[in-house]
Amino acid sequence: MEKLRREIIELVHKRAYQRRRVRLASGRESDFYVDCKEVLLTPDGLYQTARYVLTWMQEGKMAARAVGGPIMGAVPLAAAVSALSWQAWEPGPLASFFVRPEAKGHGTGRLVEGPLLSAGMPVLVLDDVLTTGGSVLRAVRAVQGMGCLVEQVLVMVDRQEGGRENLEKEGLSVSAILTREDLESYSP
Repeated sequence: MEKLRREIIELVHKRAYQRRRVRLASGRESDFYVDCKEVLLTPDGLYQTARYVLTWMQEGKMAARAVGGPIMGAVPLAAAVSALSWQAWEPGPLASFFVRPEAKGHGTGRLVEGPLLSAGMPVLVLDDVLTTGGSVLRAVRAVQGMGCLVEQVLVMVDRQEGGRENLEKEGLSVSAILTREDLESYSP
């Protein structure tokens, strides 16, 4: 498991981590940027990360029956974890879902897309990068509003800028595959 985590850190460091000034979605300015799409939209990066998530869930003996989170950040990973779970997850495959920034103005008008979600279902909420926790918290509240039970939040990268603490104040359990510290201390 640690070997797989090190491989993910290497992929993120090589493909997604940039030392430069940027404005983040939260409105904050930062001296580094992490674009996890550069990893999660590649065959090897998506496969490795999805394998990690499934193994992490199995080792933690999670009860989750679905995985998902905010649109864009969670969609590729949730779909890949769901697909891999078809053969590798006991007690059965995991459904996937995603949460829109706002409910659709047409069609079903849904905020949460995931046909297999139901009240009482334990879920794992995923996201790619955690800064303040705002988008994750909106996703959590949306699935909780459907009656789902958020077992855990797992992010690919924790920027270590207060997001974990903000989510924990809301009573959520939060984990990260890697942190800013991991990226800054990485050496091949």
